[in-house]
Amino acid sequence: MTDVKDLNTPFALGPVQVPNRFAMAPMTRKHSPGGVPGPDVVEYYRKRAAGGVGLIITEGVYIPDPATGPDTDVPRLYDLDPLGGWRAVVDRVHAAGGVIIPQLWHLGAARGTTPEYNPDVETVSASGVATNGEPVGRAMTEADLDATREAYVRAALSARRSAFDGIELHGAHGYLLDGFLWDRTNQRTDVFGGSHKERAAYPASVVAAVRAQVGPDFPIVFRYSQWKDADYDARIAENPSELEAVLTPLVEAGLTALHPSVRRYWEPAFPDLPGADGKLSLAGWTKRITGLPVITVGSVGLSTPFLAPNPSQEPAGFAGIDALLEQFGAGEWDIVALGRTLLSDPEWVRKVLDGRTDEIVPHEREHMWKLV
Repeated sequence: MTDVKDLNTPFALGPVQVPNRFAMAPMTRKHSPGGVPGPDVVEYYRKRAAGGVGLIITEGVYIPDPATGPDTDVPRLYDLDPLGGWRAVVDRVHAAGGVIIPQLWHLGAARGTTPEYNPDVETVSASGVATNGEPVGRAMTEADLDATREAYVRAALSARRSAFDGIELHGAHGYLLDGFLWDRTNQRTDVFGGSHKERAAYPASVVAAVRAQVGPDFPIVFRYSQWKDADYDARIAENPSELEAVLTPLVEAGLTALHPSVRRYWEPAFPDLPGADGKLSLAGWTKRITGLPVITVGSVGLSTPFLAPNPSQEPAGFAGIDALLEQFGAGEWDIVALGRTLLSDPEWVRKVLDGRTDEIVPHEREHMWKLV
């Protein structure tokens, strides 16, 4: 049987050696006024690396596109001051023994119609449609597509120059790249709309453009999801063959790894399939289809699953990771990303590896807005 100590083994993310199988999931913090990560953000990430997290995936960071997002206190990966702030983060994480990659973020229609950041710039997305079906902003033109693709490239190059160990592209939860993958938000009639493969073409073109500029030895992770911010039952793929049609162009464009985002890691991706296939997680299917390294995520070790009803607002304590270890033993994933657990307890990984689970700090809602 797989033991928790098996997660304390190194893993090669492309040419980058991650010291163990634990990652910090990207979580929006909004603690960077003017887009600049300050000393508190530096310490926030350093503590997680020092607490045993092998791979830090930062909160979503804005790319140099004028319509990238609505908030002025989300960190940016461009301009001198933000890049200086990120270099301090990277240096401290490396000094603590961790690997760190930024998540490159463009919100698309989720930016809304009343942004604080660049309020005079119109929101753009695949078809000018939000995940709830309402019109927001406008559909991207060919010029928009080219400019935004170049913005991703510029952000990736800034990450490499800032000594980050790779990047993650945010293609989940209804944001810009995901808006192309889902048929309800992609109503385009050009080469970037239509079948599953065609809907994946624009995100794949972003991957290819980034890969061409950063070179073959800089890891590129792609995060995707079935669920959206306004529809937890949404699906970009109804079966494994459709999922393969979506993922194949992305993989062929030059990905290093995939990060399928689910709310509960133990839930099967396609439960209507017969036998063992009906029990396989989205991470498991992603690995089976692509053969690439896979990061799993979703309410790991928590007694209250992500967004589950909790009227009493009781703290979410440690609930064990037996199902997680079973999946790892079966080869469904390579790295596990931790979210809310690490917001509350930077030393969660060390405590679990040392068998000190009774010392874990329970997660409380107020931790979602603090830098502990």
